Amino acid sequence: MIQTALLLTLGLSVNLPAPPPVAGETHETPDSVFIRFTRHIQEHISSDKVAFAKATHCTNWLYHRQKHKEAPFEIHTIHLDLTLQPLSREDCLRLYPGGLDAVRQDFHRAQSSLSVSLTSYEFALVVDRDDDTHYSGEELRDLFQSLSLTYDQVHSPAIQATALMERFDGWYRARNLESVMTGMSQLYEKGYRVSPADWAELARITK
Repeated sequence: MIQTALLLTLGLSVNLPAPPPVAGETHETPDSVFIRFTRHIQEHISSDKVAFAKATHCTNWLYHRQKHKEAPFEIHTIHLDLTLQPLSREDCLRLYPGGLDAVRQDFHRAQSSLSVSLTSYEFALVVDRDDDTHYSGEELRDLFQSLSLTYDQVHSPAIQATALMERFDGWYRARNLESVMTGMSQLYEKGYRVSPADWAELARITK
């Protein structure tokens, strides 16, 4: 599984158009739990990729501007092949008047946010054990339990999806990757695994 975006080298091509399509082919309605939850996370991934691209470009520009001999910080993780229009010198100076220290902080924030959103997306895919883009009652129960939420099967898909999105949003705002990974571990203890279809979708979302 994607332990975290911090442990992978991802080739990310960032574009500014509309959010990526919903994962896979689906027979579900737009109101389903799976569709609502995965689409919500995808929207965060799209904005995180753009933020990461901007911070990466300006980090490189400001670093070379100051002519440091050593790298300002280690980047072991997310390799970004930019396809969006590069920011200009004026853009970087406007976005980061504090210079390299400011852009370094923003880079780490963007990287942490992207790690949480990508790992949460993997989480959402793994729970769909049979890759039918639909959460069964058992899958929903396991998903809610892994997120320390109470599952009530009588609740509508809208209510269930809202509960999941609120939990994700709380972890996302706090950049709480540890809790995401704890929930993922609980799923693995129940036999859930990343399927070939999941790997294909994860590869698509990081392009």
